[in-house]
Amino acid sequence: MEETVCTTEEQSQTRPKRQPRYNVVLWDDDDHTYAYVIVMLAELFGYPPEKGYQLAKEVDTTGRCVVLTTTREHAELKRDQILAYGKDDLIEGCKGSMYATIEPVPEE
Repeated sequence: MEETVCTTEEQSQTRPKRQPRYNVVLWDDDDHTYAYVIVMLAELFGYPPEKGYQLAKEVDTTGRCVVLTTTREHAELKRDQILAYGKDDLIEGCKGSMYATIEPVPEE
């Protein structure tokens, strides 16, 4: 039986190209509490309270945080879910959901 050996060039041509990655970015504001962020991230992303708190603290101190890195379609879905999540009932005068965007992950 004869063995077939593929060169690195042949292997790279047969490998499926990886989809570009996108970050889902949550932006800070003064209309949402840590509790809101923690519960929202648990419901939409399945994050435990500890991770939700960590991300709430990051968005509060730096102005933004990446809550997920995924494919473009999935990132758009998760961004839209954040935008549609609703207002924070603990803040009087809160008008709606937090703001979120997606951005491409720079290629390495």
